[in-house]
Amino acid sequence: MTVLCIETSTSVCSAAICKDGVPVKQCISLEGGNHARLLPRYIEELLAFAREQGLAIEAVALSEGPGSYTGLRIGTSTAKGLCYGLDVPLIPIPTLDILVENFKFHNLQFTIHNSQSPILLPMIDARRMEVYTEVQSDQVPSNQEHKVNRAQAVVVESEDSILSPSLEERDGERLAVYYFGDGAAKCQSVLTSPNWHFVPGIVPEAQYMGAIVERKKLKGERNKELAYYEPYYLKEFIAAQSHVKGLKS
Repeated sequence: MTVLCIETSTSVCSAAICKDGVPVKQCISLEGGNHARLLPRYIEELLAFAREQGLAIEAVALSEGPGSYTGLRIGTSTAKGLCYGLDVPLIPIPTLDILVENFKFHNLQFTIHNSQSPILLPMIDARRMEVYTEVQSDQVPSNQEHKVNRAQAVVVESEDSILSPSLEERDGERLAVYYFGDGAAKCQSVLTSPNWHFVPGIVPEAQYMGAIVERKKLKGERNKELAYYEPYYLKEFIAAQSHVKGLKS
């Protein structure tokens, strides 16, 4: 399957073409604040590339959130328009899964400190000391309490606010915990346990979405109903008071 992938959930703006799960071409900007201007340009470049290479776009994959409200709306409206225009399905991908896919792709760079599989904590900035995160690990049972076993908004005050200490040990060994994403750096001052490791440079990128699409396809997961699809905001949008003269109520 040839998929056009769109990722606009954070300050990073990216789009890519993936074929059978493998990235073929990606356009990306790490500067932030230019999604509405850059994304149409990236899409135009990628569609032209697809035509040159004889690739027919069979689906559009979208990073569905959580993340920036503005970024998610820009990505969603663009993806829906493309799906209608190309007559292809929309495949939403959780943004936290994209972060984990990026980490796993570069995992050989990191030292696993014990024989157990590590605990992975993708983090997306939700302002102040709050992050969107979830625990991803084969070592943590899904029915355990006192942990983030699904995407949540968490105020990070210590390791315990995310993961119960009892869940960090297996067979007398402390599990390595890796946390990463644009919400992770600000947590270093409070996540200080020796087995907790901050990994810089991991951001959600469109090129890692193709592999997730292939896995969803193998599982036979159904695509979302296009007309009624909305991004996964996780938290309700709260409008701030305008500071522009003449717009104050």
